[in-house]
Amino acid sequence: MVPPKVLVVAGGRGPEHEVSLSSAEGVLRFMPFPTELAVIAKDGRWLLGERALEALAAKAAPSGDHPFPPPLDWEAYGVVFPLVHGRYGEDGTLQGFLELLGKPYVGAGVAASALSMDKDLSKRVLAQAGIPVVPWVALYRGETPLVPFEPPFFVKPANTGSSIGISRVERYADLEGALEEAFRHDEKAVVEKALPGVRELEVGVLGNLRGEASPVGEVRYQAPFYDYETKYTPGRAELLIPAPLDPGTEETVQETALKAYRLLGLKGMARVDFFLSEGELYLNEVNTIPGFTPTSMFPRLFAAKGLSFPGLLRRLVELALESLA
Repeated sequence: MVPPKVLVVAGGRGPEHEVSLSSAEGVLRFMPFPTELAVIAKDGRWLLGERALEALAAKAAPSGDHPFPPPLDWEAYGVVFPLVHGRYGEDGTLQGFLELLGKPYVGAGVAASALSMDKDLSKRVLAQAGIPVVPWVALYRGETPLVPFEPPFFVKPANTGSSIGISRVERYADLEGALEEAFRHDEKAVVEKALPGVRELEVGVLGNLRGEASPVGEVRYQAPFYDYETKYTPGRAELLIPAPLDPGTEETVQETALKAYRLLGLKGMARVDFFLSEGELYLNEVNTIPGFTPTSMFPRLFAAKGLSFPGLLRRLVELALESLA
């Protein structure tokens, strides 16, 4: 078989632009196939070739050279690897364009990406299937917040990742300010009950619909919650792999992750995040484009299973090609 040429697409218009470039750096370093990079600048224009690599080295691309669609020879690429975290990349937007082109790509399809990205809609689907989720309410900009549980709670934009726009609220008096922050990033917000004594668990899934689960990892930190700085600043968080869990709990986490993966119609990969509170397990969220940065949990989880970084990337490309067959 002729090795497929892979096009990595990174950056994006959203607030996770820099994180995306950091993920792309890791993927480019370890990808076992010929690879090229395209960067979407913060203004939505594209950078190609050497200009894309310059943006990667600079860790940011404020503006680009080419309007959408970029002048690429799409036939030259066997697989596209979307690494645009958050809005306009993880929400089905980029995937829809690739579907129109008929190009195989790594990760979830259009509908599954959009559903998983929306914290409100994904919770509704998971809860209906009997998967425990944290109690929540959703509201749009301009609606009166009616929260049926007492603080503390978390206020989040419905469609962001990397803890962008999230606030912990200890008093009702602070709710309005937290909602204003969430609405800076999205027109819909979710208010989630803050659970007591939470342990944060994460598990990777690899495969098309019926995936395989990694060992379970645990994230520990000193910050009030797992915010952006804690996630991406080396040394701010401790990643424990495997998580110190009894075998029954670990098996439940893995089985629940696989059930959610199939239920949401996912392909390629996902990182499924859980809360363990007072002996009860809750699915927090599903990330369809997990990080590949130096501090990211996803590649470490599969490394603990014996799958190297290059081996993981090889498998993801193979899954993209299988999905097209």
